[in-house]
Amino acid sequence: MNPMSCTAFLELLAREAPAVEFEAPLVEARAAGAPPEVLAELDRAKLAALRVRALLERRARREAELSALFETAGDLAGLRDVNAVLEAIVRRARRLLNADVSYMTLHDAERGDTYMRVTDGSVSAAFRTLRLPMGAGLGGLVAQTGTPYASADYFADERFRHQRHIDVAVQEEALVAILGVPMRLGAEIIGVLFAANRGARPFAQEEIALLGSLAAHAAVALDNARLLEETRTALGELSSANRLMQARSAAVERAAQAHDRMTELVVRGGGVEDVAAVVTDILGGALIVLDAGGRRLAAVGNAGDLDEAEVAGAAAASRGLGRTVRRGDLWVTSVASGPEILGTLVHRTGAAADGGRHPGEGAADHRAPERAPDGASGTDQRILERAAVVTALLLLFRRTAAAAEGRVRGELLDDLLTGRAVDSDALYGRARLLGVDLDAPHVLVVAKHGDPARRGRPDFPAHGRAATWESPDAGSVNGRAAFWASSDAAARHGLVAARGEETILLLPGADPGAAAQRVARELGASLGAPVTAGAAGPVQGPATVAGAYAEARRCADALVALGRAGEGAGSGELGFVGLLIGRDRDVEGFLDSVLGPVLGYDRRRGTALVQTLEAYFGTGSNLSRTAERLHIHVNTVTQRLDRVGRLLGEGWQSPERALEIQLALRLNRLRPGSEGR
Repeated sequence: MNPMSCTAFLELLAREAPAVEFEAPLVEARAAGAPPEVLAELDRAKLAALRVRALLERRARREAELSALFETAGDLAGLRDVNAVLEAIVRRARRLLNADVSYMTLHDAERGDTYMRVTDGSVSAAFRTLRLPMGAGLGGLVAQTGTPYASADYFADERFRHQRHIDVAVQEEALVAILGVPMRLGAEIIGVLFAANRGARPFAQEEIALLGSLAAHAAVALDNARLLEETRTALGELSSANRLMQARSAAVERAAQAHDRMTELVVRGGGVEDVAAVVTDILGGALIVLDAGGRRLAAVGNAGDLDEAEVAGAAAASRGLGRTVRRGDLWVTSVASGPEILGTLVHRTGAAADGGRHPGEGAADHRAPERAPDGASGTDQRILERAAVVTALLLLFRRTAAAAEGRVRGELLDDLLTGRAVDSDALYGRARLLGVDLDAPHVLVVAKHGDPARRGRPDFPAHGRAATWESPDAGSVNGRAAFWASSDAAARHGLVAARGEETILLLPGADPGAAAQRVARELGASLGAPVTAGAAGPVQGPATVAGAYAEARRCADALVALGRAGEGAGSGELGFVGLLIGRDRDVEGFLDSVLGPVLGYDRRRGTALVQTLEAYFGTGSNLSRTAERLHIHVNTVTQRLDRVGRLLGEGWQSPERALEIQLALRLNRLRPGSEGR
C-alpha cells in the first residue's frame, strides 16, 4: 500500500472529517490510474478508517452521556437548591436525547394525581400547568405502573387512556413522540421524567436507559432535599425532641458522606471493592458484593459463610419490593440496571461482623434513630440502596470499557486469523495502539467451554468477520468468558476474539502448554465450569497466526476426544497424538497409507469395517467380546475381519502393523466429522 494513502486516511481521522471525504484518496488513485491491487488495498484501508471513525463517534457520544451523569452527580454532591438541580437534569435530558421538549411531573399524594414540576423547551402555558390523573395519558400510566413507556406517535397510540384536557395541552405544545420513565425512591414512584419531540420518532433502548439514569438522579435530588428539609425542621423542635433530632442529623450526615464518597468513586473510576469499603466504613459490619451468578466480586470485613439459598431468596424479594430486605443479621439489596440483574449487596451485622451493631449504630450509641417497620434505619437502607446504584453504574462502566477494547482487539485478531492484510502497515499500527508487538513470540490459545457433545464446529466463512465479539455485559456463560478473556488479554498485552463457545487468545510467550493450562484453569474457575484449552506456538509475525489457530483447535479437539475435557495442552503435551496434529504433520497421508483401503470401502459401501476394527482391538482381539460389543454374531465379526485382511494385506495383525492400525484408528476419531465412521 502507498504509505501516503494511509497517511491521508489518518489525517482525515485526525481532523474529524465527514464520512464522504474518505472516498477522496480512492477517487484520486483511480484518476491517477492506480493498478487494481492498489485500489483494493486503498478500499480496505478506507473501510478500516471508517470503522475507526464510527467507533470514535460512539465513544464521543458515550463520553457526553457519562459527562452529563458526572455533572449531575456533582450537582447532587453540592446540593443547595433542589430546583436548580432538577432544572439541570431536565435540561441535560433534552440535550442528550436531542429532544424538542423535556419535562418532569411529581406525584401529589393529597390529590392523587401528578403535576408538572419542571419543563425545558415548552412554549405552552397550558402545558406547563398540566395535571395528569393516575393512569391517564402516557405520563399517568408511567406514574401508576412504574414502567417506562415510549410512543413514536402519541395521538395514534391506543395503549393510553386519552383525556381531552391532556390531549389539548399536548396538541397546543405540538408534541408527537413522547418517552416517559419513572422516578423511583425505593419502592415508591415519586414522579416521571419525560423527553418529547414535535415530530414522529422512535426512542432507542439506550435513550430509555439514559433517561432512566437521569430520573434516578432526580429522585436522589428530591430525596436529599427532603432529608435536608426534615433536618431543618428538627432543629426547630422543642428540647424534648432533641435526641430524635440528633439521630436524624447523624443519619443525614451519614447519607451525605456516603453519597459524596460514592460520587467520588464514580468520578475517579473506582471499583466495587471501593464501594464495599465505603459502606462498611460508614455503617460498620461486613459487606459482600456478588455478581449475577452468585459469585463473590468483593468482600470487606468478616462476612463468614453465607446460605446461598437464603441470599438468593432475599435478593429476589429485594428486586420485587425495590428496597433492602432483612434476613436475620443480613441486609440484602439487589443491584440492577432496569430489568437486567447485575448482582447483589449483602451487608452482615452482629457480633460476627462488628460487635452486634445494626447498620449505622455505634457500639455505645445512646441515640434512637428512626427505624423502618422491620427495625432497620431508613436512611441506612437508602445508603445500601445508593451503594447498589453506584455498584450498578461501576459495573456498567467496566462492561462498556471492556466491550469497546475487546471489540477492537477482537477485530485485529480476526484479521490475523483470516489472513487478511497480514503485511499491511495499518495492521502493525493497530497492534501498536493496543500495546501488541506482532513480531515478538506469541502463543495462540483456543478455549472451548460448554458441552462438548453439543458444541458445533463452525469454520470461518469465506467473506465477512468470523469472530463476533459478545459484549461482556451479557449474563451468559459466553458473555462471562468474553469478559474474562478481554481483561486477561488487556493485562498481558495480547489479543482476544470470541466465537460462540470458543474463546481465542493471542498472548505473548513461548510455552503454549503452560499458557493453555493456565487459561483452562483460570477461565474454568471464573465460569464455574470445565474449560478445554488447546494451544500452539510460539509464533512470530502476522502470517503465522492462522496456522497456529488451526493447530490450537486441533489440540483442543484432541483433548476432548481423548477424554481430557477440562484440561489445557499444546501438541507437546499430547504424546504421539501431538506429533501428528502439530504443524507440518501429514495426518491425512498417514491415515491413507495405513487405513485408506478400509476407509474407502466403508465410504463406498456404507459398511462398518472401521467400527469393527476399533471394537476388535478394544477387546484385546477377542472375537466373542467384539461380537457382544457390536451386538452381532461371531461369524459376522469373522467375515468382516476377513474382508479387512483382504483390504490391508498379509500380516495386518502383526505387532508392528497392529500398532500402526490402532494409532490410525485413534487419529481418525480425532478428525472433524469422524463420528459414526
